[in-house]
Amino acid sequence: MILEKITGPEELKKLSQEELKALAQEIRDFLIGKISRTGGHLASNLGVVELTIALFYTLNLPEDKIIWDVGHQSYTHKILSGRAAEFDELRQHGGISGFPKRKESPYDSFDTGHSSTSISAGLGIAQGRDILGEDYRVVSVIGDGALTGGMAYEALNNAARMKKNFIIVLNDNEMSISENVGGMSQYLSGLRTGSGYNDLKKNVVDALDRIPGVGNVMIDRIKRTKNSIKQLLIPGMLFENMGITYLGPVDGHNIPVLCKVLREAQKLDHAVLVHVITKKGKGYAPAEKNPAQFHGVGAFDVATGKPLGEKKDPTYTDVFSRKMCQLGGKYPKLVAVTAAMPDGTGLTAFGRKFPDRFFDVGIAEAHAVTSAAGMAAAGLKPVVAVYSSFLQRGYDQVLHDVCIQDLPVLFAVDRAGLVGSDGETHQGIFDYSYLTSIPNMSVMAPKNLWELRAMLDFAMDYDRPLAVRYPRGTAYKGLRDFRQPVSYGKGEMLYEENGIALLAVGSMVSTGEHVREKLKEEGYECSLANGRFIKPFDRELVDRLAGKHRLIVTMEENVLQGGYGLTVGAYIHEHYPEVKVFHVALPDAYVEHGNVSILRRGLGIDSDSIIERMKREGLIPV
Repeated sequence: MILEKITGPEELKKLSQEELKALAQEIRDFLIGKISRTGGHLASNLGVVELTIALFYTLNLPEDKIIWDVGHQSYTHKILSGRAAEFDELRQHGGISGFPKRKESPYDSFDTGHSSTSISAGLGIAQGRDILGEDYRVVSVIGDGALTGGMAYEALNNAARMKKNFIIVLNDNEMSISENVGGMSQYLSGLRTGSGYNDLKKNVVDALDRIPGVGNVMIDRIKRTKNSIKQLLIPGMLFENMGITYLGPVDGHNIPVLCKVLREAQKLDHAVLVHVITKKGKGYAPAEKNPAQFHGVGAFDVATGKPLGEKKDPTYTDVFSRKMCQLGGKYPKLVAVTAAMPDGTGLTAFGRKFPDRFFDVGIAEAHAVTSAAGMAAAGLKPVVAVYSSFLQRGYDQVLHDVCIQDLPVLFAVDRAGLVGSDGETHQGIFDYSYLTSIPNMSVMAPKNLWELRAMLDFAMDYDRPLAVRYPRGTAYKGLRDFRQPVSYGKGEMLYEENGIALLAVGSMVSTGEHVREKLKEEGYECSLANGRFIKPFDRELVDRLAGKHRLIVTMEENVLQGGYGLTVGAYIHEHYPEVKVFHVALPDAYVEHGNVSILRRGLGIDSDSIIERMKREGLIPV
């Protein structure tokens, strides 16, 4: 086994080309075996095995720097930098991250997790290198899907100013998570299939080279006018026109060719883009056939590619998906917008049923929000389905383009709260704070699957900005008998007693139910209320609770700062100073990767931890 001998780049550089090819196959087998047990990002990592080997072979790592866009394709990078032995704990609490992490290894030069960032980050590192008078290579790897994000173009525009070497590797696998859309996808398709320019260039150079005396002079003149030739034969030549040398396209699974072009790129004293063609899921038939299905996977059977375990109950995303299809038939002005996540957000079915009213804008959350604002201004009812952590990328547009104009855009905020294995960059624990800070925005969160459906019904007749926020995973089926109609700004009393009152929102209502049951077993009277609306919160419900309880416990799966609890607590302290308030929320911190149940316990928001904290702080007798 060659892989067993690799603890870093030095061992890799001693291998022959045949050994490097064999190593690539060993890495694929390793990745398939490990990820089939731990889960993780499979297809994207299988696609960049040879590219990563070539980068490690031609660069001087870790002195040179590689910045991986998004970072979910960094597994081979981690293996070759000495972390193969840690893959049994990949993405598990206390184990290695599924993304690059600077604190994890000196080979990880920049933390990533969201898309379209690598060129900006790499450019900044290169500028730091030059200002400090240091000498090392900087390589930013970006996928073709990530080029749909506007930040990538901002970075490309500035990269053209570089006076020293800066390498951009475009990993072109014809897919991001879902099928690529838009003009950039068509442009890259043209470069992939358009062999006319490269063939003509080679034939002309070969012919001129055979002419004694004048051939070399003519070749030099052609090289000096190459941009004009490219503009004639390849429409656009976007990168060259921006002042960035373009090399490629090259076969991303041919290690010798990759090494050759990367060495050529390192000779240039300015920004250069190396266009590499790869196949997502390379080497594993199920992933090659269904790369989107194998983007992020749980444990699966290697022989069949099928997930392990029994079929699960419907998730909140499933509930949203079915309800959107139903509403689409009822409301002809309803349109749906997603930023490259039709499968993840549950909009694929809507898109099939109503293709003219479905818009996948690519990895461009800011554009998604503002285009939805434009649709609303034109008289449509747009629903922007987006993960909580990705909506952060459209915050200014929510404020500036939707809320200032008070436009009726509905934000379906999926993956809210703790999401687990993807870690800090993906935890959806800030949306209460950043959405409720915006005037004209209202925010609600369902306690179970029936309430999500009811909130979507309510949203269709609400003509102002609105967000409904729901978690990842199985939709809660408890508390099904409590179905009070959704009314703007109103919560609901679930169980009313005396003494202690639990006021929970969203996913924490089910936790509140468990806390109440355990407190009842210990002999305490305990009320449970569902806040429903985070903004505006139900003042009448809080008045009712404060009038007959000595302790009110607010419960939310969001950071405490700027969240539901502090807002409610301020109101109680002002109007009912004799009532104690205890906040259950997440700390002012970033939450690392791990199983959600383990994270909830460690962060003190599961039912047992809440009761333990209440006893420890003297709120209830021990």
